[in-house]
Amino acid sequence: MNGCVKTHLAAALAYEWVHRDFPVLFMPTFKLVDSLLRAKRDYQLEAELKRLDRFAVVVLDDIGYVQQSRDEMEVLFTFLAERYERRSVVITSNLVFSQWNQIFKDPLTTAAAIDRVVHHSRIIEFGADMGSVRAEQAAQRQLQLSQPPADLSDPI
Repeated sequence: MNGCVKTHLAAALAYEWVHRDFPVLFMPTFKLVDSLLRAKRDYQLEAELKRLDRFAVVVLDDIGYVQQSRDEMEVLFTFLAERYERRSVVITSNLVFSQWNQIFKDPLTTAAAIDRVVHHSRIIEFGADMGSVRAEQAAQRQLQLSQPPADLSDPI
């Protein structure tokens, strides 16, 4: 499924939390990973993780969008491990958990990341391709518009 529905739902949740005075950070996963990599290279990873800890919720949009290098995978896993059981993370992804080896490469790290993500989680899965659903709805509307209106004086 394309990301607009998942992203929209995550943004709506973030919007609601902000209105309830929760500090929220919403960003594409690749930007967070890039920020963490820069911090690691500058020996500031611990400080960056502490800065991110100010947010009650961090929304990571499209976690599986970019193939992760080993360094990227390590900082992403470190971030998830640091927030585990302490702070909230919302993740959007086109990948099901069985495909997360594309993100974390190593089977043990993949299993550990999934374990931390699903523990105490609410998982929302979208089954249908929304593009197909929208196309079907448009076809139904077109069919209805092409039929003459019912005579309102006729009894049903």
